[in-house]
Amino acid sequence: MKILAILGSARKNGNSEILVQAVIESLVKNLDAEVDYLRLTGQKLSPCRACGGCEKTGLCVIQDDMGGLYERVDQADIIFLTSPIYFYGLSAQSKVFIDRIQARWSRKYLQKIRFRRDEKRKGYLISTAATRGKKLFDGAILVAKSFFDAIDVDYGGELVVRGVDDKEALKNNPEELERAKQFAEEISADFLK
Repeated sequence: MKILAILGSARKNGNSEILVQAVIESLVKNLDAEVDYLRLTGQKLSPCRACGGCEKTGLCVIQDDMGGLYERVDQADIIFLTSPIYFYGLSAQSKVFIDRIQARWSRKYLQKIRFRRDEKRKGYLISTAATRGKKLFDGAILVAKSFFDAIDVDYGGELVVRGVDDKEALKNNPEELERAKQFAEEISADFLK
């Protein structure tokens, strides 16, 4: 089993990364899994140009680091999309990456190629935010569901935390770290069925 954690924060070891690491540390105690952390910051990713190049082949025509990232997404059984919330949306790094998944959307919906559809694959959103707005995560959840649909991965749910601004605020928050452990236990139970 392969777990992919897509790290969409500009900050290394920030709250969203601390949260996904807590989930994965608990998860690998129950599942025999290889973990791949994909840090988007530092990748050379151009935004989608809406050129339509992927519509004929299901492959993106832009030559940058994204070419090597598609396979990492394709090989994963469990995918965590991890991002802080900025202005009620995902980080720019996350959004550029997701927009480039248009090539996989084209593969699925235009080329009619379903990928690993008979295998159990699940995707989860892990997100943190400094503020506490009621609808703070609504946009991110909608984007995450669309992202996972495009890559033929069932949406498993989300773990979101409000009110964490300081870089390592979650390290000193045992209640939220316990929620991360519980989230991992639910995922484990689902995959061990």
